[in-house]
This record gives sequence, C-alpha cells and structure tokens, in this order.
Amino acid sequence: MTIDVYAQYFSAECTYSGVRRRAALVSLTADSEAGHIRYTASASFFPHTADDDYAVSYDAVVSKVLYDNAGRRSKKREKELLAGLQPVIDELAAALKAAVHWDKPLREARLG
Repeated sequence: MTIDVYAQYFSAECTYSGVRRRAALVSLTADSEAGHIRYTASASFFPHTADDDYAVSYDAVVSKVLYDNAGRRSKKREKELLAGLQPVIDELAAALKAAVHWDKPLREARLG
C-alpha cells in the first residue's frame, strides 16, 4: 500500500532538458507491505505556466529513501521525517541545480 504522508506544491526554480520549471511538488511517501515499511522523500519540478497549471512532469524528479525496515507506519517516525524533509529536498534539488522556495507555497499541504 502506498500512501502520501505529505504532499505540497511550492514555487521553485529549475531548468531541466532546456525547459524552465517554476514549481515543485514535494512529497513524503510511505510504502508498506507484509510488515515492511519504506519512506521516500521526493520532489518533481514542473513548468507551472499558469495559476491552474499543476501538470507534474516525470523527467525532473529527485528522490531518496529515508527509512526502509521491518515495521509499520508510525506517526512519531513520520513527524521526525517531516521535520527533516526540507534539508533533504534542498540537497536533492541541488543535484539538478534547482531550488524550492519553501516560503512560497502554491497550495495547502495534503496530509495522509
């Protein structure tokens, strides 16, 4: 079962494959199966050419597994992972020469 623990759109800067990206979808996802849990942080950068354009691209994506072990979802663990999410995403985004503007959310956060 895959659950988006957290997902939020932010203003961002990135140029990838010659296309300027002005927004990012940042997420923390939990995958659990048969007593095993994995949490992954990710960001997808997309053009956002209009206020209602949330067409996420699948080429300018970065991700990192933050936790992978036996167990189940834990609200305490999720709170800790969320508290450290911004620096992880910043580090991943740097690999694309990208930046997320944390102070400029485009939508409210979705928590699952």
